[in-house]
Amino acid sequence: MKINFLLLFLSMASLSFAQKDLPIYSAQAIKSTDDWMVSAGKMNAALYRTNDGHLVLSNGIVSRTFTLKPNVVTIGLDQIRKDISFLRSVRPEASVEIDGMYFNVGGLTGQPIHNYLLKEWIPQLKNDPMSFQFVKYELRETKERFPWMKKRDWMPKDLPWPAPGKELIFTYKLKQEALDLMVKENMSDKKRPVLFDDDFKTLKPEWELFQSKAHQRNSFTNEGKVGEIMSVGNSAVYAEQGFNKDARVVVAKVSYGTDQASSWGPGLSLVFPNQTVKINIQSNEKCIGFYNGETERKSISIGEVQSVWLRMELLDKSVEASISTDGINWNSVGSARRKDDSLPSKIRIGKMDAKGGFSDGRKSENESRCRINHLSQLGKLSEISSSNLLSQLNYLKEIEVNVHYELYDNLPVFSKWITVTNNSGKTITINSFKSEILAAAEPESSVDERSSWLYPNITLESDYNFGGMSEDYLYSSSIAWKADPAYSTQVNYERKTPCLLEASPKVGPQQAVSPGGSFASFRIWELLNDSWDRERKSLAYRKMMRSIAPWITENPILMHVRSSDNESVKKAIDQCAEVGFEMVIMTFWSGFEAEDDSPENLRRMTELANYAKSKGVALGGYSLLASRSIDKQNDVVLPDGQIPRFGNSPCIESKWGQEYFRKLYQLYDKTGLNVFEHDGSYPGDLCSSSNHPGHKDINDSQWNQFRRVTDFYKWCRSKGIYLNVPDVYFLNGSNKIGMGYREANWSLPREQQEIVERQNIYDGTWNKTPSMGWMFVPLVEYQGGGKAATIEPLKDHLPHYGQRLANLFGAGVQACYRGPQLYDSPQTKSLVQKWVDFYKSHREVLDADIIHIRRPDGADYDAILHVNPSGKEKGLLMVYNPLSKDIHRQIKVNLYYTGLKDKVSVKDLDEFVRKYTIDRDYCVELDMLIPAQSQLSFIFE
Repeated sequence: MKINFLLLFLSMASLSFAQKDLPIYSAQAIKSTDDWMVSAGKMNAALYRTNDGHLVLSNGIVSRTFTLKPNVVTIGLDQIRKDISFLRSVRPEASVEIDGMYFNVGGLTGQPIHNYLLKEWIPQLKNDPMSFQFVKYELRETKERFPWMKKRDWMPKDLPWPAPGKELIFTYKLKQEALDLMVKENMSDKKRPVLFDDDFKTLKPEWELFQSKAHQRNSFTNEGKVGEIMSVGNSAVYAEQGFNKDARVVVAKVSYGTDQASSWGPGLSLVFPNQTVKINIQSNEKCIGFYNGETERKSISIGEVQSVWLRMELLDKSVEASISTDGINWNSVGSARRKDDSLPSKIRIGKMDAKGGFSDGRKSENESRCRINHLSQLGKLSEISSSNLLSQLNYLKEIEVNVHYELYDNLPVFSKWITVTNNSGKTITINSFKSEILAAAEPESSVDERSSWLYPNITLESDYNFGGMSEDYLYSSSIAWKADPAYSTQVNYERKTPCLLEASPKVGPQQAVSPGGSFASFRIWELLNDSWDRERKSLAYRKMMRSIAPWITENPILMHVRSSDNESVKKAIDQCAEVGFEMVIMTFWSGFEAEDDSPENLRRMTELANYAKSKGVALGGYSLLASRSIDKQNDVVLPDGQIPRFGNSPCIESKWGQEYFRKLYQLYDKTGLNVFEHDGSYPGDLCSSSNHPGHKDINDSQWNQFRRVTDFYKWCRSKGIYLNVPDVYFLNGSNKIGMGYREANWSLPREQQEIVERQNIYDGTWNKTPSMGWMFVPLVEYQGGGKAATIEPLKDHLPHYGQRLANLFGAGVQACYRGPQLYDSPQTKSLVQKWVDFYKSHREVLDADIIHIRRPDGADYDAILHVNPSGKEKGLLMVYNPLSKDIHRQIKVNLYYTGLKDKVSVKDLDEFVRKYTIDRDYCVELDMLIPAQSQLSFIFE
């Protein structure tokens, strides 16, 4: 014991010493005066301490504050620059289910209300001894999530990996006290089967109401609120239901409100064939009354507590009554001897007479209200000795949970995840987890139900995301804004305001962790917005994505060759090399077979890859994963009534799925191909098969399938293999998804495609950088439309081809130019070369952010402004005229996000330079004549 005490003292001493070395936190002192959106700045992440002993992780833009005593909990989440507080209530830092047992990680309890958190409340918050307890913390530099082989030639500028910043790690373990309490709890009501449970949101059919006629207002449902009893004094109003023969405990939560009764105070009774036992609140004296079937007596003062838990337990010879003011700690109030072995026939809850019956006392006109909050009937406890149980639980003390936080330099972005290390000597199972539980301040108050809610102003991302091209799919995979059950003082009548953030897989993960092994959750990213302005929020999101997934800035100019025979592929490579295209993809329906692992195919692909490299062009091909059926043995098996997201899908962890990925690794490892377009990637389908080698059942099927796919994508990223994936896999290594289009639109007449294309770009770049999304140019007929929709012969449609090139290169957006050739005449080649040169000359600014000026509608000009405050070219304006006549326009351009403040030089493509003074709103007004069915561009320096 002395040795253990000494070790504990030394560990606490070293922790205290480490904290002493930290600088004192002052928000005003470190607050950035520059706007992180336009300033490179030196807003570096660092760890601070406060005079109160708290830790603060901050970069001068945002901060997250933790108290360490008596356990770790977040007590502040702030946007410093705009003085915005996002936190309203403390919660556990995480939770984890191990071998079917749920544990909170960190966290404190006892906050008086959950609308806001006051500094003076923090010292009074209580530790939950059954949660994982804080052991130590560690601060280190951020680490890469996986290797990335950069393709610098395809990037506008070099970016660091990982995103620079700091990682703060809190380590937690269970203490002996937790195991002792678990044993005690195993003998408590929490471990009893729930036979009936009612929170009185509606009136369940099991209840029969008894409402005295002494007054017309007497009712068990007041103003539509079930369980709110309106009554006059000394009158009976209660609900009654049958007693479940397997029940052994009945628990009710009651609030006495304005009730001033004594014997008729709100309570609970069990009705036996030959006796009635009652426990109730004697509201007028703020104490508990107990009727044992023969006499009534008073016991236990409850003081000013409004809500009380009432409990009756049925033993062999007696009924034991107890009460609690917190639902945890119980005090006996009396025992009633059972007259025989018969079970109760009824349960009553509400205001009864002194003997638990339906009669009225002395007439009174005093109206009052009380509340029945909850009632449960609970069954028998399982039989197991406490000593045996304790020995079975001892291994839990050797499990370590680490909660990780990252904060990045120059960004208002936190990342969070958990790891679990198993030092117990036995295999454990991580059934479920929550890596973030955040009680955020709600951005709106609504008394009534809403069809759609405004969530707290935090932009979220997750690397556990699947299902399609929308980032919103994270809400169906890993993130949820939920109603907060603890937030009883919110405005919403039904308490459904979605202001509790939880990060957790919807199913599983159900992962086994061997002795000495560890488990890592997915990661989430939290961008704390400083504005509700759509453009600013969009820009912030795009900047975050460039930092946490910088490979998205790789933006090669690519062609989709429609045939994969040697002659067609080599012609495409040659043409691309001639005009400056950087990539060839053997497209869908081209004949390319990624699953063909024959020596002949591997040899041919190697030869083509080497030929492409000799020309400075990347080469790869297309493969379909989901959206198809393999066979009954290998397809996903879903519960009745459910179908795969794409109609059909193989299970990624079936024998076929594992073999499919073996072939992909082999193809790209052996041939030197360095582009992969993966269609219909894993969409999140569950699989309940027990015969697939890669998962046990439905509970681990989603996690395992997702890992199979993303492990391959991360491997590709480490090898420099470019990934076109039409699903949201950016944070697992994918480079690009669709910018946002409907394939059938590329069968529209050519002149309509021009406008739709620019609309897709304008709309798609609200939540994507130009490099994150591809478009499509059908050089040959794609899905119909005939000659009116097709550009071939290219030389016969040069104005249209030129407009498509201007649309795309002018936006910095690369398209899949699908066909047999990029040019068919010297004039066509010259046209393509012109726009490739334009893009490469201005690549840095064109691949930067887009400010949305006027959406294309075909009726007037449309315009976008590229902004790059860190570059020489601070901005590039593209203005398009879809009309058949020249138009004169004066266009006001806001240059705030270019970083320019006072003067600006504006240069057109003819190198004509004009000087402007930027007004106080950061704007300049440009006077221009825009040629018919053409465009203008201007450079801002």
